[in-house]
Amino acid sequence: MSNTDSFIDEVSEELRRDRITRLMKRYGWLAVVLVVAVVGGAAWFEWQRASERASAEAFGDAVLAALEAPDDASRRSALRGIEADPAQQGILNLLIAAEAAQDDREAALAAFAAAEADPDLPDSYRQLAALKRLMLGGSEIAPDERESVLSGLAQPGQAFRPLALEQLAILRLELGEGDAALAILRDLLDEPDVTEQLRRRVTQMIAALGGEEDAA
Repeated sequence: MSNTDSFIDEVSEELRRDRITRLMKRYGWLAVVLVVAVVGGAAWFEWQRASERASAEAFGDAVLAALEAPDDASRRSALRGIEADPAQQGILNLLIAAEAAQDDREAALAAFAAAEADPDLPDSYRQLAALKRLMLGGSEIAPDERESVLSGLAQPGQAFRPLALEQLAILRLELGEGDAALAILRDLLDEPDVTEQLRRRVTQMIAALGGEEDAA
């Protein structure tokens, strides 16, 4: 009986080996492809990381070199000459706008608008670009557009809510709505993230509008 069992086990083992051999011949290429894919994917991922790191370092070095130029015109020219990928272009537009704001408003407004509309730029940078564009453009921008953009920036939880509220108060003043401007300014003083510099400006505007000092 033991000899019979041993013979059956040997036959079964031989059949298993034969089946595995046939499967390897038939599907062995798939294992090779999987190994190549895994190794190749890991190598591509590391190459991509290294490439992105090198690109970011080169962009940063170029920006620093441009900002170290001796005069405004040279800095703007150097910034405009920097090659940036889509993820970097929005930040570059903000830098160009900041440099141009002093003596080239049209270029600054265009750069701020480009950064504001850049989908690859983080929301906080896009909001900053929108706020800077409205502050620089002032009354040259249609009141309806200013109202719409500032109302969005002034929503609770937004990064630039206090500054947007200040600009909304200024817009109300331009439209002759002094009481509405005063109400916005008083509410602004209750905001938790108001800086001391902004608080001083708001307090001065409240006083100029005839608001009570203790209310401020």
